[in-house]
Amino acid sequence: MHEFTLPDMSCGHCVAAITEAVRAADAQARIDIDRDARIARVDSALPRDTLAAALAQAGYPPAP
Repeated sequence: MHEFTLPDMSCGHCVAAITEAVRAADAQARIDIDRDARIARVDSALPRDTLAAALAQAGYPPAP
């Protein structure tokens, strides 16, 4: 399970874009998003760096 803080996530469109980006990288990933806390938890076999790169490419770079 990887947890990402996504400071740029603020609305339902953001949630959809983040979900789409993760699913494009790993269609089998399980995603739990807390929009108010701006946290995405991703259960995936992919390495954290790969998922972080997919999020950044979608416009939602994780906070360090």
